[in-house]
Amino acid sequence: MNEARQDKREHSQFTLLADRRFGPLFATQFLGAFNDNLFKNALVVLLTFQAASWTRLDASLLANLAAGLFILPFFLFSATAGQLADKFDKALLARLTKILEVVIILLAGVGFALESLVLLLAALFLLGLQSTLFGPVKYAILPQHLRPDELVGGNALVEAGTFVAILLGTLGGGLLAGLEGGTAWITGVSLLVAWLGYLASRGIPHAPAPEPALRINPNPLTETWRCIGFARADHSVFLSILAISWFWLYGALFLAQFPAYTKSVLGGGEGMVTLLLAVFSVGVGGGSLLCEKLSRHKVETALVPLGALGMTLSGLDFAWASMGRAPAGEVLPLAVLLGQGSTWRLLLDLLLLGASGGLYCVPLYALVQQRSHPGHRARIIAANNILNALFMVAGALGAVALLAGGLGIPALFALAAGVNGLIALCLCTVVPGFIRRGLICLGLRRE
Repeated sequence: MNEARQDKREHSQFTLLADRRFGPLFATQFLGAFNDNLFKNALVVLLTFQAASWTRLDASLLANLAAGLFILPFFLFSATAGQLADKFDKALLARLTKILEVVIILLAGVGFALESLVLLLAALFLLGLQSTLFGPVKYAILPQHLRPDELVGGNALVEAGTFVAILLGTLGGGLLAGLEGGTAWITGVSLLVAWLGYLASRGIPHAPAPEPALRINPNPLTETWRCIGFARADHSVFLSILAISWFWLYGALFLAQFPAYTKSVLGGGEGMVTLLLAVFSVGVGGGSLLCEKLSRHKVETALVPLGALGMTLSGLDFAWASMGRAPAGEVLPLAVLLGQGSTWRLLLDLLLLGASGGLYCVPLYALVQQRSHPGHRARIIAANNILNALFMVAGALGAVALLAGGLGIPALFALAAGVNGLIALCLCTVVPGFIRRGLICLGLRRE
């Protein structure tokens, strides 16, 4: 009996948080994701309401410029980041990227003090660069420090932590931007978080380089194509990367519409936008953590089409429940919206959409890590990051074009969910024995 209890404790994903092999890495990535979103959202809020005193450019243009500058480094430097993570100790790289984060926040503080839009946008670009450099490190290091039966649990915690950090950072950035002397608060809090992230990174155990003799190719175009080539060497790995990239497109498309959707469809204000973001983030976190239990501590590919089906059904119902709504002429308080039964249906759909997304993406990340060649793993993760960014930008451009062409936001959601349904059907045919494995995972059938 005691041995069974001990085995259960050893296999719990939450025990990893207290383990030096994982805990410091989790804290480092959590604080980094929190800081990125705190600074980015705070800057967007300031540009929206104070841009007139800094520049003559339109506030909406500045907000889109800020978003583009943050994601641009993922295209330019992901391939280089992958090479560095394969050539050098990943724990050392993690510490160096956190030192870089501290320097960037100091630069941002100077930008706030001088009210220099150029310095602030440069700091945002550099934060995107710092995240780009850390991306291959945080995913490629997991198979070096975790056992195979811990890989799903580790990835689940990383994904759950990332979405919670995004939510908290976004909320924190908005709150700090609205305070008296907000720029000083933003700088101080961001600097504290960056320093705490550095201290956490010092606890990450050494992760020796798999390819210390690797020669760095400085050409981002040729090296990007080479990284994608490494990913394509294993068919299952490349398909997983494409599937992960679709998840980021699908999720980002929904999230990007929340402000306009809340205003034009629900008739709500900022509080409702925040609630939608919170429900989706909690859903992804819950679905991610559920993966280890359903997969029984192994990479279970049957969860992927199961998650895809859930994303389709919840997305379609969310779109259906949104159609035909006629918002009031004035902004409705959050309490009034929550008093409507239809709002709770929308929130439940969004929670299930996020949870299904967690079930969908965690096994894919674990599969990529497990099946990638150790000497190329970081560069394959870099290829994943590049394609993720490419899919998100393509999705954003496609959404803009469709909305400009007269398509309503609920119809856009329905279209995206329909395409996701086609992908789910494809996954059901690609994953062998999906129905049988899915029933086993859900406890509806014995092994």
